[in-house]
Amino acid sequence: MAQAKTLTKDELSRVLDYINTRRFAQRNRAMMLLTHLAGLRIGEVACLRWSDVTNHDGTVKEEIRLLPDMTKGRHARTVFINIRLREELQAYASQAKCIDRSYPFFASQKSIKTGFSANSLAQTFALLYEGAGLEGASSHSGRRTFLTSLANKGTAIHILKTLAGHRSISTTAAYLYSSPSQLKAAVELIG
Repeated sequence: MAQAKTLTKDELSRVLDYINTRRFAQRNRAMMLLTHLAGLRIGEVACLRWSDVTNHDGTVKEEIRLLPDMTKGRHARTVFINIRLREELQAYASQAKCIDRSYPFFASQKSIKTGFSANSLAQTFALLYEGAGLEGASSHSGRRTFLTSLANKGTAIHILKTLAGHRSISTTAAYLYSSPSQLKAAVELIG
């Protein structure tokens, strides 16, 4: 199976521009950006509750604590939310209005009490990427893009491993994409 596409900044902008033309734009932007700006897996996005994301006063938390039953490897981890993502989540939270803090943070069209399954959210992402004209992008593209972008900015692999919630650096390394232009630039460093 081919790896999910790693998006460029322009491609992510294209997806967000497309989302802005669709129904549920604020919700879909927030869900998409949780994968691209915080590296969450699609199943982790789907299981978020209001109490995971917001404080009692309605403000978005700076850190989201994922409990073992929320993660693929069943290991708790802390997800750090940068200012851009907090603003997106706050914009969504302000218009969505919390009815019950135990309800899913992202309500589906079917039910505010059950929200999305990981599968239905993956299908939603596939439609959004397809609508934006991006081939090879999937629900895992945000996570790959997140880790690759940080690696390209010089973030140490042990930090990436922790942010991703991986148990092994080799798992993290498999996520990282090196473009031909990066490889060419690297060999030019030898002089």
